[in-house]
Amino acid sequence: MIDAHNIIKEYQTGTELLRVLDDVTITVMENEFTAILGPSGSGKSTLMNVLGCLDRPTSGTYFLDGVDVLQANEKQLAHMRNQKIGFVFQKFNLLPRLTAIQNVMLPLLYRGIDEADAFERAKEKLVLLGLENRLKHRPNELSGGQQQRVAIARAIVGDPPLLLADEPTGNLDSKSSLDAIKIFQDLHHQGNTILVITHDRDVAEKLQKVVFIRDGRLYEN
Repeated sequence: MIDAHNIIKEYQTGTELLRVLDDVTITVMENEFTAILGPSGSGKSTLMNVLGCLDRPTSGTYFLDGVDVLQANEKQLAHMRNQKIGFVFQKFNLLPRLTAIQNVMLPLLYRGIDEADAFERAKEKLVLLGLENRLKHRPNELSGGQQQRVAIARAIVGDPPLLLADEPTGNLDSKSSLDAIKIFQDLHHQGNTILVITHDRDVAEKLQKVVFIRDGRLYEN
């Protein structure tokens, strides 16, 4: 699913060249459940942005589900993000004026799917995640755990082959964190390929495979 080799990401900050990712190579097989574990500032969010086709590396090679990402233009990258990747973010990134079901429908509407069909598919995912009584609630009317479930529903509504989760438990209490990890475990058992980026060792240890990142470099167990 993910086949990235010798990834380097550098930023120019004034006169200094900052290397955030340093010769990163990572392979994630289909239906793997992988954690990238590292402290703040280790480069893990930059790596997720590269793997999620949100940012381009300075150099290296990256194939996503067999597609050469670095040869793709912006329109092709947008298509890959919409069709192949579901994103779950620490801050949920829900649109505050939309209801839960409207937030979940968005990726399908961007695909050009009929609104009635998008509504039914979004409702199905929200019911699956135990939010059947929260369909018309806006984000500020939901708890942190409920907002994260809406964000997960939005990520999976288009049935993407890959889920990328960046600190998905970072803004949750202990119980909600366990609930979120249980949802990811269930999705993995259903066949999803999932990559979780986290600083929390307790979260990482509940996953199938753990890779460490420090100072922009990856280390296996």
